Amino acid sequence: MTEATKEDMPAWVPDAVQAYLAHVVDGQSIRSLARNAGCHASTILRQVRRCEQRRDDPLIDHALKRLGRELPPGSTPAPAKGNITMSAIASERLPDTELLEAEGLRILRRLAEPGACLAVADGMETAVVVREGADGNTVRTGTVSRETAEAMALRDWIISRQGGRVARYHITQGGRVTLKTLLAREEARAQAARDDDRPQRRTRNVPTESPLSMLARRRDKDGTLFLTPEMVRAGERLREEFELASMGGVPEGGWEVLLMGRAVSDTGQRGVTGALARLSAALSDLGPGLGDVVLRVCCQLEGLEVVEKRMGWAARSGKIVLRIGLQRLARHFELYGGPGGGLVG
Repeated sequence: MTEATKEDMPAWVPDAVQAYLAHVVDGQSIRSLARNAGCHASTILRQVRRCEQRRDDPLIDHALKRLGRELPPGSTPAPAKGNITMSAIASERLPDTELLEAEGLRILRRLAEPGACLAVADGMETAVVVREGADGNTVRTGTVSRETAEAMALRDWIISRQGGRVARYHITQGGRVTLKTLLAREEARAQAARDDDRPQRRTRNVPTESPLSMLARRRDKDGTLFLTPEMVRAGERLREEFELASMGGVPEGGWEVLLMGRAVSDTGQRGVTGALARLSAALSDLGPGLGDVVLRVCCQLEGLEVVEKRMGWAARSGKIVLRIGLQRLARHFELYGGPGGGLVG
């Protein structure tokens, strides 16, 4: 590829994709690309053919169109496939490496949970992570921009096995490996920030299920679910706000300061600022006690036994306090987030 093209290309774009665009968009020959890469021409040819075959995937197709459009003036974008035209693509560019890793960590953690998938509808700017709940209903557990979803597909972190108007994507083995790497990196940074002498814990296994989703399957003696679907949705909504807010770093004084009535700005804003404001409003409404257990279990993914020990509560009392907190949280989102809890982000 030309030097100008390389400068415009996000650093995370795989070499095979760069070779494909150099051939299809820049018009460079297979042999010249092979000479520059120091490999056999058949290697480049296989990369080009595989990229072309992957364009049946709508996220892959959109990502390649975006990359082709971002090339220097005079380049011709790759030909469109399917029924999606260039005019249907939003003007936003694909994310840089830092944003892709931050959003990738958040979404891949959700997709690693049992029964989770990423749903992408034609013409929608946002992709949604959904999971089938214990009652058989679908629970929304996260959202991500379409541009980031396209980058995740291009990196082979997610794959679609079902076409149609709404495509559903699942985490790949490569996505799970990436998740472990990102989790280990995050834990190393957190360990360094704590600045103590305790040995660093190693992330051995990717958490496949949150404490809330496990508790959502429990039933009372009469067979009714211990947590209602509204409570589960409220907890998942709070976790999504927490994960979005976390992209801006930990607030001064830690997350617990939000329980003490921290000043709340415009909760209608989008992005990190809006998520922090909505998280602050919800936790302030719950207050210490209820807010503590909801924050630790739903957002920080601590087990109930750990929370009970940390709070000095009697054994098996944590789930009762959590249920009361989730009842209050569901009421908060119903009052301030509209029917169904409103939209995230």
